[in-house]
Amino acid sequence: MKIVAGVDFGTLSVRVSIVDFKKGRLGSAAADYPLTRKTEDPDHATQAHAAHMEALAKATRAAVKAAGVKGDQVLAIALDTTGSSVIPVGAGLAPLDDYYLWCDHRAKREAAEITATARRAEMKAIEWCGGTYSSEWGFSKLLHWLRHNPKKRARFVTALEHCDMVAAVLCGITDPELAPRSICAMGHKWMWNESLGGLPPEDFLVAVDPAFKGVRGKIAGRYETSDKIAGRLCPEWAAKLGLSAGIPIPVGAFDAHWDAIGAGIAEGDVVNVVGTSTCIMAIAQKASLIPGVCGVVPGSIHPGYTGIEAGLSATGDIFDAIARRAGVKVRELSAAVTQYRAGQTGLLRMSWDNGDRTVLVNPELGGVTLGWNLVSTAADELFAAIEGTAFHTRIIIERMAEHGVRVDRVINGGGIPQKDETLNQIYANVFNKPVLVPKTEVTSLGSAIFAFLAAGVYPTIEKAQKALCPKFRVVKPQPAAVAVYQELYPLYRKLYFGLGKPDADAVAIGDVLPTLRRLAAKAQAK
Repeated sequence: MKIVAGVDFGTLSVRVSIVDFKKGRLGSAAADYPLTRKTEDPDHATQAHAAHMEALAKATRAAVKAAGVKGDQVLAIALDTTGSSVIPVGAGLAPLDDYYLWCDHRAKREAAEITATARRAEMKAIEWCGGTYSSEWGFSKLLHWLRHNPKKRARFVTALEHCDMVAAVLCGITDPELAPRSICAMGHKWMWNESLGGLPPEDFLVAVDPAFKGVRGKIAGRYETSDKIAGRLCPEWAAKLGLSAGIPIPVGAFDAHWDAIGAGIAEGDVVNVVGTSTCIMAIAQKASLIPGVCGVVPGSIHPGYTGIEAGLSATGDIFDAIARRAGVKVRELSAAVTQYRAGQTGLLRMSWDNGDRTVLVNPELGGVTLGWNLVSTAADELFAAIEGTAFHTRIIIERMAEHGVRVDRVINGGGIPQKDETLNQIYANVFNKPVLVPKTEVTSLGSAIFAFLAAGVYPTIEKAQKALCPKFRVVKPQPAAVAVYQELYPLYRKLYFGLGKPDADAVAIGDVLPTLRRLAAKAQAK
């Protein structure tokens, strides 16, 4: 028996799986932690480092027990996290504040200033992250913190991504010069680019704001891909987790990236990791710049390829919000729409409730629903929202393909596709392409694969994937629904670029509502 622990930190909980190299997942457990929101500021989203670590210890011990093994049998542990989730730290890597979680959008102004400064300077690094810097990313969040915490600046030593902070703590690393820095995290969210000299230059950062003076030198550490070792589990945390001290911990990464590995990603695949938000992942031997796409980073996702990341700022969160406003549970609304036909609601819904991550990269947008009538229901809105997220995903996949990314297969990974067949079918119909769904859940499986590499059990990611990744079930497009969506998609696309771009030319939309009514009447007649 050769077993490892794979850890996945999500938005609201951490999940730990104990995985055998032949039998697969032996057992798993999860532990929750609070997310701090503020009703007076919908952009605020923070979490405490201590809560994360307490939950990790609880979930790890419970997972070992559920697997029916002993902690000293675990050969390695690997961790992925949300991102960009940023924490400012002081001496000894002690937190100075809570994490700015990935979905914290308070740094909209800072992101716009970084983008404007980069464009004036014609800085190449901004083009590698789609041409627009986001409020969801590292430098904008750090600048927001520096501006709003002047009394803490003197104690600021560095800032860390969640995956790097957890790895450093577990390894007992307190010197920022020795801290692991995930190329996955830093490449996609901090404009780190090895070919361009690493991080953006000091003079650029200071041009954005003098508060950045000296910060570049403080974002130090070992920049490495996830096939490298961050360190080894220190005695203190070995005791807390119930594992053996000294086991290897690979350099971490973002949850969606490793979920794509767990879903069996290969070149030619696009993996939609559909959860609270959606991350859309691809890998390529060679990749060009893709306007509006969050990042094109050599060594991310799979260390041997260039990783491409895009996505939606909210997916499951939109579904939850619709249900919350209706005073019901999402599962109740989901059950109500299982027999809906394409276009029958007469609604067309833009998936901008939490802004636009890709390809507009505009956090100032909000949800838009067209076509309401006096008998429209919350279930109607949910169905239209699923259609809207599918349309938005198609825009992103088409943008990738236009810039040379192979799209042979579409895989729906993440938690929602495991339990929502309506979503899978709508996506297949909107894409007019079969959608592959892993037969079992893959969350934390990617972490386990990197743990097996760290332990020397498998020599390559591909061999580990072949042994551990689940088979797929295939959801085929339905011709009648495809025909409806071939009419609706151009309307969505016109509204997406017409409403979503501040500098867009006037767009004639007088055909939208009549088309929605016509398609709805046709669907209801059937």
